[in-house]
Amino acid sequence: MFSYCTDPSTLEGLSWLSCYLTTGKHLNLYISVFVVLTLLAITAPVALLFGFGAASAARSKILPLRWFGIGYTSIVRGVPDIAFFLFFVIALDQAFEWMRHKVKCPDWDEPVRRGIDFVVCDAAKLPLSTSPQWVHETYGFFLAVLTFSIVFGAFAANVLFGAMRAVPHAQIETAEAYGMTTRQAFWRILVPQMWVYALPGLSNLWMVLIKATPLLFLLGVEDIVYWARELGGTKTSRFTDYPHPNWHVWYFLALLVFYLCFTKVSEVALDRIMKRLTKGQATAAGEAQRKAAA
Repeated sequence: MFSYCTDPSTLEGLSWLSCYLTTGKHLNLYISVFVVLTLLAITAPVALLFGFGAASAARSKILPLRWFGIGYTSIVRGVPDIAFFLFFVIALDQAFEWMRHKVKCPDWDEPVRRGIDFVVCDAAKLPLSTSPQWVHETYGFFLAVLTFSIVFGAFAANVLFGAMRAVPHAQIETAEAYGMTTRQAFWRILVPQMWVYALPGLSNLWMVLIKATPLLFLLGVEDIVYWARELGGTKTSRFTDYPHPNWHVWYFLALLVFYLCFTKVSEVALDRIMKRLTKGQATAAGEAQRKAAA
């Protein structure tokens, strides 16, 4: 990046370090930080949406819908995350390609399953082999977001279902006695109050989601843990211009600091959200705020 970095062999000290930390490989490391933050920013609301839908379905009076909500929550929570990440993504990718195969190649007369191989026509592949690299990376990121959202959506559903049940039923009965329909009582009484009970569980789930981001490597996304392992090794094959001994300890120490700082920022933000939600509520936290203001 700097003009004096043309010949690394002539550098030493801070000059060598400044050139070393601004190479293309390290820029990939910095970009991977943005990828992780983007994943969290997208996955959190999508997983919350999945969880809210599943929790609402589990409370439904329609039996098949209730079975779906309970089944989704129980099955996904019961499967180990690493197994889900390893096999579900493959199945999801093949499902997309199979649907495209049925639409784009209706005259195909050969089976798509040939032993352990899955073969579709070229037009149905996702992404196409002729697509640029950014399309492949975007598609892999999309699968990662969807997989994370489905997994953590099941845990969010369990938290939200418990929060919905924690809202005093007498308030729902009072709302209906005043003439509200079941739908109005749900959206105007139950939903606004359930967040107070759900936020502690959702806060823990957010912390688990942060710690789960290294699983991106299993989905083919080059995350910060992947680059820290690659760049920290002794004279890695990816990085030969700046030979150095094994620096894994320094790279992973930097990752430790990053995750701890991010966790601390999250704790502060979640604490402020909790104070805002409990203000004026008939809860222990709300009562503590009332006494402090008095």
